Amino acid sequence: MGEVTESPKVHPGTGESAWDDRLDEHVIAPVKRAGRGYVLWLVGLSAMIVWGVFAYSTQVRDGLYVTGMRDRISWGLYISSFVFFIGISHAGTLISAILRVSNASWRTPITRIAESITVVALVTGGLMVIVDMGKPLRLYQMFINGNWQSPLMWDMFAITIYLTASVTYLLVPMVPDLALFRDRLDGRVPRFQWWIYAVFSFGWRGNTAQKKSLTKSISLLAVLIIPIAVSVHTVVSWIFAMTLRVSWNSTIFGFFFVTGAIFSGIAALILVLAVVRRRFHLQEYITSVHFEYLGYLLLTAAMVMLYSNASEYITKGFHASEDDLFAFRELFLTEFAPLYWFYFFGGLVFPILIVAFKRTRNVIGLSIASAFVLVAMFIERYFIVVAGLRVPLMPYEPASYAPTWVEWSVFGAGLALFLLLLTLFTKFFPVLAVWEMKEEHEARMARVPTEHEAVEQ
Repeated sequence: MGEVTESPKVHPGTGESAWDDRLDEHVIAPVKRAGRGYVLWLVGLSAMIVWGVFAYSTQVRDGLYVTGMRDRISWGLYISSFVFFIGISHAGTLISAILRVSNASWRTPITRIAESITVVALVTGGLMVIVDMGKPLRLYQMFINGNWQSPLMWDMFAITIYLTASVTYLLVPMVPDLALFRDRLDGRVPRFQWWIYAVFSFGWRGNTAQKKSLTKSISLLAVLIIPIAVSVHTVVSWIFAMTLRVSWNSTIFGFFFVTGAIFSGIAALILVLAVVRRRFHLQEYITSVHFEYLGYLLLTAAMVMLYSNASEYITKGFHASEDDLFAFRELFLTEFAPLYWFYFFGGLVFPILIVAFKRTRNVIGLSIASAFVLVAMFIERYFIVVAGLRVPLMPYEPASYAPTWVEWSVFGAGLALFLLLLTLFTKFFPVLAVWEMKEEHEARMARVPTEHEAVEQ
């Protein structure tokens, strides 16, 4: 997966400067106008969030008793959502950083959106942990009186570092583009909005010294962010693997969780890219080739997930204890069988088939496959959490769990918050890495002969 061979078309009578101006206008356009559909979308998401806040206030007032969680199944929809959103966060910093470190030039139109997904998903996932605590004051108590021998404390520490690094990794490459907004939107947007562009462009003028410092900073951040991202989801897996539960007693949970995070992150990136590409008419810059390459990454992650499932369940099943057999029966045959088999066939097999055939390996096909992946990966997080807690620790009947309206409302609000923050980002900030795309376009034009030169050759 090297360079994108489809070079942007340069029409007769135009040149690189015209392509640059057109790119600037495409990126600036969403900031200058918003249609009725955009307003209705924001109102709908805001209404969901308000309803979720009401449901959460009910929980704060009456306690966690209003949820379906009890002493025997103490984690449910909230923790499943937390693991899911933290997984999606790998769409940006990890994927973007790996592509940047490997010098994959085709990455430039997709990195900004990927990095924004990371920050938004981390914020949403972190809030799910606070919600699961019952009352926000308990987070303060963890900071003050937390036990550093607990994986929960490790996780809180790792997520805080990851969020800080991700915000930095999003902001630093955006500096030249914020300077573009600062210069082009002066007097055309509200003063406070322009002030944000002016402050966070850090006096960027595009001189040689600034470009050299920026390049070094981005390279350093790209190298640092990879181990941070991997460590975060590894620590998330340790919350389960270091708990005395049969279904979670696994030494490959770290690898399993990181792979699943990358898998769901790629799917989230494909879906968001498809929407942004269509909504802002960016087909010239985010081409079918980008989706094809992301499809190959999705295919690779799906095959690794298949291998991980086989490695986990075949080895456990070969020497299964009675408790293991109980967990296997409820996962494959009884209580959670519909969820598991949808995850297996809908989330793993189906996407592989979509990417494997050229006829379906297009924007629509990959978007459908990604939607299945996201639903399936959320389901996987759900049955890992709930099915693991349902295995009896003593000879009594297995406990049951079903999310209540409060839990569903808070989860819906979390999903709405994720979409709202992404929407606001695409409205107020550059969705494409403009300066990097211009540099890549200039380099490509220097390498690719014109039509007249090609005929002479």
